[in-house]
Amino acid sequence: MADQIVSYSLGQNLYLNITNRCTNNCLFCIRHTPRGIGYNLWLKYEPSPEEILAAIKEPASYQEIVFCGYGEPLLRLDTVKKIASHLKKKDAKIRINTNGQAGLIYQKNIVSDLKDLVDIICISLNAHSASSYLKICRPVYGEKAYQAVLDFARSCVGQIPRVILSVVDWPGVDVEKCREIARKLGAEFRLRKFSEN
Repeated sequence: MADQIVSYSLGQNLYLNITNRCTNNCLFCIRHTPRGIGYNLWLKYEPSPEEILAAIKEPASYQEIVFCGYGEPLLRLDTVKKIASHLKKKDAKIRINTNGQAGLIYQKNIVSDLKDLVDIICISLNAHSASSYLKICRPVYGEKAYQAVLDFARSCVGQIPRVILSVVDWPGVDVEKCREIARKLGAEFRLRKFSEN
């Protein structure tokens, strides 16, 4: 594990990089930028739950422990559940950054699996319409992906304490429409700036 980064810190948060696989290939993805975030997050193999836990020192000392690396963390749902369950017993605050396509990945609603384990879920909306999402995020699931993201967000509201829909400030994205979508779903809204670094 010494030759790959499984956990990395930014500010007061610790981030867990558990997979490089993703069901999107977003135009703005940090994986496509020259510098990324300053860490080499490409994994040679997916770390085991034990390896991930070994990479976390003093979980309660962080403001949040965030499942967010170069891939979609919910592709490893069982691992996320195992790690989050362990960390919750140590008073850690857990956040998942996700593309919101878990319903398509597992062909069922998995929000009940996350309830009581996750404090915050940040779902990448990234578009104001299905056609825009298709062009920008290039999902493997095609046109049905956008509706799946909305359905997942709707399912999270009322089950996960904080639900945030995020949007990257990208050409052609109607930010105000996205903000209204979040409001109608009962979620918070976060605008993220694109960085080419």
